[in-house]
Amino acid sequence: MAENGEHNSSSGENIQAFDFKGNAADKSRTGGWLPAAFILGIEFCERLTTLGITVNLVTYLVNTMHLPSAQSANIVTNFLGTSFILSLFGGFLADTFLGRYSTIAIFATIQSLGVGILTVFTTLPQLTPPPCSPNGHCKEPNGLQLLIFYLSLYLIALGTGGLKSSISGFGSDQFDENDQKERSQMNNFFNRFFFCISIGSLLAVTVLVYIEDNVGRSWGYGLCASCMVVAIGIFLGGTKMYRFKKPTGSPLTQIAQVCVSAWRNRKLNLPADVGQLYEDHKTCLSHKRIPHTDQFRCLDRAAIVELSVEESCYASPWRLCTVSKVEEVKQIIRMMPIWATTIMFWTIYAQMVTFSVAQASHMERGIGNFEIPPGSLTVFFVGAILVTIALYDRIIMSLARRWTGHQQGFTALQRIGFGLAMSCLAMVAAAVTESKRLTVARAHGLLDKPNSIVPISVFVLIPQFVLVGSGEAFIYAGQLDFFIRESPEGMKTMSTGLFLSTLSLGFFLSSLLVSIVNLVTTRNSHQGWLTNNLNRGRLNNFYWLVALMSLLNFIIYLMFSKWYTYKDTRVVKHLNMQLTKSKSTKAAEKEKEYRQETRAS
Repeated sequence: MAENGEHNSSSGENIQAFDFKGNAADKSRTGGWLPAAFILGIEFCERLTTLGITVNLVTYLVNTMHLPSAQSANIVTNFLGTSFILSLFGGFLADTFLGRYSTIAIFATIQSLGVGILTVFTTLPQLTPPPCSPNGHCKEPNGLQLLIFYLSLYLIALGTGGLKSSISGFGSDQFDENDQKERSQMNNFFNRFFFCISIGSLLAVTVLVYIEDNVGRSWGYGLCASCMVVAIGIFLGGTKMYRFKKPTGSPLTQIAQVCVSAWRNRKLNLPADVGQLYEDHKTCLSHKRIPHTDQFRCLDRAAIVELSVEESCYASPWRLCTVSKVEEVKQIIRMMPIWATTIMFWTIYAQMVTFSVAQASHMERGIGNFEIPPGSLTVFFVGAILVTIALYDRIIMSLARRWTGHQQGFTALQRIGFGLAMSCLAMVAAAVTESKRLTVARAHGLLDKPNSIVPISVFVLIPQFVLVGSGEAFIYAGQLDFFIRESPEGMKTMSTGLFLSTLSLGFFLSSLLVSIVNLVTTRNSHQGWLTNNLNRGRLNNFYWLVALMSLLNFIIYLMFSKWYTYKDTRVVKHLNMQLTKSKSTKAAEKEKEYRQETRAS
């Protein structure tokens, strides 16, 4: 498409947006709300599909596929982790080769294919194990059945990752940042983007889960596949109305260039005067200049000049980098401690869509004659997100603004801190609730009846869902704000990747933690904490362990957040230092002139 043909334009360097033919975009015919609505539609269907499959997958794996609880939980978290980590791969392709439009079209098709295969898989009885025998013997799926299942699941993960990497960026491309009116519309686009995600989530955990449990999974998954196909058709139909931007290259390449250049120059001595390090001249300036900092001096070797000024402009970026590029990489490194300490929240989030759903399936879920599907309990989680956002925007922000003086009420790091604290409390609530459930099961003689319903209301699980949901409202907004604002100007496309990678690693950490706990606690013929029979297991101990890890992580986060200095603050300090230095220099010059005049007289 135009994203790959923009180089044909002789004036392409000065044009910010193009139409599908590669010509300069006509604002009256391209961009705006109509094409943005097509993009929102495909995001809505992606969210409906991914969450609709995820929140109810554990019960399907345990009850229909006859897989162990711990393995089922790991399948779900590995699927989610892979989906988010593949967003980095999708972002790299979009930034370097394909462009956002082509990336969305290709990966949405891949996701649709995966959902289609999953629909067929759940429709044909030959592809699933037979029901359990009356004596309780359950046959696990064979190799072919698992192969088809994993193929469908990871095609969905691949498609989801590619979509997430580009969908919000391509939507924002439909508005001109330099136009005051369109900039305002862009802000509204992100609000509606989150609204579509929320509505898709609500429909997934209510309507879609109900269809899967009461009508049939093949009907639920078929509905998802149909929605994706329709959304892709509408998206492609709007091709002539979109604004395109050419790929600008991946920030990962720049990071690699700085690291390789610093390694190649590792034997060179750093100059005493940082002014001798290489920086762009006007003839080869491509990045906004960033002041030098003294942290991570080893990376400064990437900017050591061994060539003439003329040769430096054309030197390989794998041999010589500008100070500005080096400083951008340093800024990414400064953000890493904050990035690392937010991973734990998503490990806790993973428990809400795995073990908490498994808990719900063994508790009383009836309201009159209606029985709530276990996966639909996450509606309290989604509802807590929406209520918290509304309260924060309408009440909390204005009150906090008076107290802190900050425009957003609380800083990004403070909001992340609130989210981490709430997730820790959620695990404490989950552990207490599970202990209570086990006590009731023991009192009614249900310890050796794994498929029995424990006479305790499922609504006692609400606190843990609400706490994690409210925590996500804080940490989601805080992380996005932090990574977008603090990422260097030349690496803005990496901000989404940094955020999504914390989700990915959080899910993978959950899988690793479950595997380790299962391995350690099942030794010496013990059933273990995470056994198939939850009534004989010690899921409450697992929750206490996660709560302790969360508390330690929160303490470490507080240390790093106190150490961190915001980018704007560093710039102000640098300007103040420059001003002080300038004043000192002028004062020294005046004093020198005065002494010379005194000597002359």
